[in-house]
Amino acid sequence: MSKLIATGLSKDFKGRKVVRDVSLEVNSGEVVGLLGPNGAGKTTCFYMIVGLIGADAGRLTLDEKNITAQPMHRRARLGVGYLPQEPSIFRKLTVEQNIMAILETRPELNGEQRQHQLEQLLQDLHITERRHTLGISLSGGERRRAEIARALATEPAFILLDEPFAGVDPISVIEIQHLIRHLQERGIGVLITDHNVRETLKICDRAYILSEGTILTAGTPTEVLANDDVRRVYLGDDFSL
Repeated sequence: MSKLIATGLSKDFKGRKVVRDVSLEVNSGEVVGLLGPNGAGKTTCFYMIVGLIGADAGRLTLDEKNITAQPMHRRARLGVGYLPQEPSIFRKLTVEQNIMAILETRPELNGEQRQHQLEQLLQDLHITERRHTLGISLSGGERRRAEIARALATEPAFILLDEPFAGVDPISVIEIQHLIRHLQERGIGVLITDHNVRETLKICDRAYILSEGTILTAGTPTEVLANDDVRRVYLGDDFSL
C-alpha cells in the first residue's frame, strides 16, 4: 500500500501564518477531503502538496521518500498526479490525441503498449465514441472524463483534485462522484479540496477540516458532522448529508 504523508506543513504570506503545522495522510484506494471555510488555508495547504507553492516548514513523503523539494512535474513522475479546476485538455487535439500525448512521455512503453493503454483508457472512462472529437467540442462531463484519462495515462498512485465540483450542474456532480469512485476502485488514493462540502463528504472515506490555518478535526464524514466545533465555525447546526 502506498502512502502520501504531509507532516508539519506551514506557510507565511507577508508575515501572516496562513498554514500552521498541518499534517495529513492519504493511502492507496482512499478518498480524503481537505475542507474548511474561506480563508482557512486549505487551498494553500493543497497547493503545497501539489507542488505549486513551496512550504516554509514541514515535509512531504511518498512511500517514505522525501519529495518536499521536488517540483510538481517530478512529483507527477513519481506517482502524484494533479487535476486542476480549470480545463486542462488540449482544445485543438482529439480525445485520443490528448491521451496519446501523455502516453508518449513514457519512454518505457513501445508503440504497441501505448496503443493498448489508449484503448483501455478510452474504454474505462466511457469515451471511446468521442475518441475523434476535438477537446473544444466536448461537454463538461466528457471533458472531465478525458482529463482523468490523461491523468491515468501516467499510472499515478495518487491524484489530487482541485475543486472538481465547482460550477457543474447536478447531473455532472453525480458523474464526477462516479469517476472518483472509479479512481478508488483502481487503487488510487484521492485527495480533494472543494468548497462544495456536501458533495465532497458524500464520497470521502475521511476528511480533514481546516480552520484558521490549522486542522480543527479529522475523521470519517460521520465523525466530522458530529463535531460541535466544525458545526460552529463551518457547517452550521442545520447541515446534513
